[in-house]
Amino acid sequence: MLETLLTLDGALLLWLQDLRAPVLDAFFRLYTQLGNAGLVWIVLSVLLLFHPKTRKAGFWALIAMLFGLLCTNVVLKHLVGRTRPWLVVEGLLPLVAEDDPNSFPSGHTCAAFACCVTWARFAARRWVKVLCLVLAALMGLSRLYVGVHFPSDVIAGCAAGCFCAFLAWKTQTRAEELWRRRRA
Repeated sequence: MLETLLTLDGALLLWLQDLRAPVLDAFFRLYTQLGNAGLVWIVLSVLLLFHPKTRKAGFWALIAMLFGLLCTNVVLKHLVGRTRPWLVVEGLLPLVAEDDPNSFPSGHTCAAFACCVTWARFAARRWVKVLCLVLAALMGLSRLYVGVHFPSDVIAGCAAGCFCAFLAWKTQTRAEELWRRRRA
């Protein structure tokens, strides 16, 4: 079963590699690199802190990403120790350099979903919620397109990010409840 999953993971990456085109290469290289160290999500969340209406979204997105960092980069990547796809999928050429030798789960995808799901939770307009999820999904796709993660890495990163957004929401609920009790 695991061998079948690995074969399918590799086959999908080779199929995506066959779809590469210069304009897509440039877009996905840039987009995936914006996610390095969660930079784009951190910067945008910090910017949200400056506006009273979006302050909570920015703060709790940062908390969700912190949970994601601990979950993926501190614990799971070292626990699982899965190698990068270009090292095991014959013929796969990565479009970006990736120094971390551990592939599972995708930290870029986790950060994107932790942040964007949290933003979506606070967004008042449906199109903003959809945009948040599209931005997160694009990050996951970018990691596949540039050849630095297996599809199962990205799926696990998405699940971890959504879990971390949920954990941030529960933490927020508990913190606000304690705050109300303390003020009463």
